Amino acid sequence: MSGSQRIHDLPEHDRPRERLLRLGAESLTHAELLALFINTGMRGENAIQVAERLLRETKNLRNLSRMGGKELAKIKGLGPAKAAHIAAAFELGRRATVEQVLEEKLDEPEKVYRYLGQDMARQGYETLRILVLNTRMGLEHDEMVFQGTVNESPAHPREIMRIAAVHRAHSFILAHNHPSGDPSPSEMDRRFTQRIRQCAEIMQIQFADHVIIGAPRQGSQPWFSFRAAGLL
Repeated sequence: MSGSQRIHDLPEHDRPRERLLRLGAESLTHAELLALFINTGMRGENAIQVAERLLRETKNLRNLSRMGGKELAKIKGLGPAKAAHIAAAFELGRRATVEQVLEEKLDEPEKVYRYLGQDMARQGYETLRILVLNTRMGLEHDEMVFQGTVNESPAHPREIMRIAAVHRAHSFILAHNHPSGDPSPSEMDRRFTQRIRQCAEIMQIQFADHVIIGAPRQGSQPWFSFRAAGLL
């Protein structure tokens, strides 16, 4: 597509909407899919070109998905309505992923990441969540225990075990994020995990795992599991 040619000036079989209906959504590029939510362009740029610029400025889809509606609305060529469409699309995708995970057992760290990763990875501070599980490893209760600073999420074992007991947990998983994107456990993370393990043993509730959520990086997992690493 050259210059700022309007999408409606393209041959019908080359337009993103028509190609999606004919060949499926997987046949479209990131920019073409995004253009369907942007819908109209601006002076000098059609919707696809606005989408391409947006992807260049945010570097990748993950960064784009972490932006809220208000932040998106400030970008040239968007505005409140288009920003709301984009934010809604990403939120629906996140909810669909969560629904799929909740139909399964939370018995693997990858499933915990799929459930919490998109939400926790976009937070600029550490948070700690407890996932209360039943005898089938199904999720019964999900609660934010603490919100911390950029570098720490202070949590007292007493509060964690209280939540597990109140909801009659057969077992539970702890999950917290590292805003740096590196899920490697700190010495504080290791000590905290062992304190929780000791408390869980006293109360005879299974401490299934402690999962640290990071960001996707080439060649490495975006999560760390104390259970998988043999540290729990």
